[in-house]
Amino acid sequence: MPATPSLLPRRYSPRKLALAGVAGAAIAFAVALPLTARLTAPLPDTVEIANGLDPNDPTDAATDLDGDGFSNLQEFLLGTNPRSAAINFEIKLPLQAWNGKFYMVGCGGFCGTLNSEARGFSNAMNFGLRRNYAVSASDSGHWGTNAVDARWALYNPVAVMDWAQRYVPETARVSKIIVKAYYGAAHKKSYFAGCSQGGRIGLMQALRNPKDFDGIISGAPAIDNTGLYNHFAWVANANSGPDGKSVFSPAKLNLLRNAVYAACGEKLGVADAVIADPRACHFKPSTLQCRAGDAADCLTQAEVAVAEKIYSGPVNSRGQRLFPGVPPGSEPFWPARITGTGGGQALPYAQSYFRYMAFDPPAGPSYNVINYDFDKDPPRLAYAASITNAATYNPSTGGIEFDDMNAFKEAGGKLLIWHGWADASVPPQHAVDFYETLGKKEGGIAVVQDFARLFMVPGMDHCGFQGPGPADTGIDPLTALEQWVEEGKAPSELIATKTAPNSNQTLWRRPVCAYPNAARYKGSGDPTDATSFTCTAP
Repeated sequence: MPATPSLLPRRYSPRKLALAGVAGAAIAFAVALPLTARLTAPLPDTVEIANGLDPNDPTDAATDLDGDGFSNLQEFLLGTNPRSAAINFEIKLPLQAWNGKFYMVGCGGFCGTLNSEARGFSNAMNFGLRRNYAVSASDSGHWGTNAVDARWALYNPVAVMDWAQRYVPETARVSKIIVKAYYGAAHKKSYFAGCSQGGRIGLMQALRNPKDFDGIISGAPAIDNTGLYNHFAWVANANSGPDGKSVFSPAKLNLLRNAVYAACGEKLGVADAVIADPRACHFKPSTLQCRAGDAADCLTQAEVAVAEKIYSGPVNSRGQRLFPGVPPGSEPFWPARITGTGGGQALPYAQSYFRYMAFDPPAGPSYNVINYDFDKDPPRLAYAASITNAATYNPSTGGIEFDDMNAFKEAGGKLLIWHGWADASVPPQHAVDFYETLGKKEGGIAVVQDFARLFMVPGMDHCGFQGPGPADTGIDPLTALEQWVEEGKAPSELIATKTAPNSNQTLWRRPVCAYPNAARYKGSGDPTDATSFTCTAP
């Protein structure tokens, strides 16, 4: 029988305990931050506005928004968030048949919610719970209205640091204490899985906290966070006309998509075929340009210019690349990510980031990303890069800079990176560039493959959240990582499964090969069957 949990270290205090008879025991704890400052000044108006307070009311500095015993002014002087004083997390413990292992997940965007019931695989703790892991998830140290909301970061450096790099090691440490106390025995193996910003912090764990996990799954990682926001600012500006409205007509996206897939898509007669490797696609949007004026079956000169900028990626006035562009084949996801109502996700994410987190001092809520200067502003992100980036692209050298992974490798850690080739949010080429740079650091890809492997999934959207490519549950990196860590069987391939929308009907299956290998059709056999493909060297 599991043991009764003993008292935790004093800086941690229990917030709730709930038992679910089938799914497991759900226990949530919060990190409490100590009081070390005195009341010495009034709250700045910007802080009061950011936290929903009245700048004209001198008494609200003494109130306590989050009920943690610290006044709003005390929290401002501490650098903590008046609306949330803790890294909140939930841990679920199987009541029966615990597998003896611990599994933690990351969170996406600016996080800010305790999304412990997330579905699928990406950042979903219940995926591990169904396999009888003890599991935990966190809000990354603050509360927000949604994953796009970064208002909490304004004048809140502690919360920024929690989100950027601290919430995973802190949550993992306390979760492991709870696991040992509950079961009367420590976990045998521990794993972390995260996608997008969760993938970024997974890489930061390998680089900065190499002994926390035996295996790490990093999906669609926002490796260079500041570079990624250069990309968001770029696509938002590219598709914004003088009147502030979108230049590229949403009605013409199918025209562009169909032309790209006709030029570069596989010709195997498979439903929802994909572009296997967008690097081999050299489609030019100018081939669709109208001879004159505008029409439904062609692109205007301005629309062609938008598409070309989205594909090419951000550059400064000297022509230096600031981040990779969006790949051909990602067009099905542009409405949600880039060109949809309100600029898709790119514009609101960029607005939130550059207003509240990017600069020192903060730009504030009146800032408009349309005014972003691609010459002057990227250098201003240097401090943010030092906090948030797992690796940073250097426009001057064209290289990617990051620390080595020697400590992770020497600890026996295994890293599995996966990324969709059709990702319109986090350009997948950056994952390839990062991995190839890691290979150069370690003396070759063959050396790196002893502890880190990369899998590029054809047709997959950001974190596998949308079709027509495979969903996040269409691959199984966790089983592959378990076998690598526990049995020494390094994965040479993952099997990707594409199912029909709203059903379990399998449309096709194929291997996703460990980079740099790629799946090739054998020339015969059922192209919907994975056995008709083989992994070959480039």
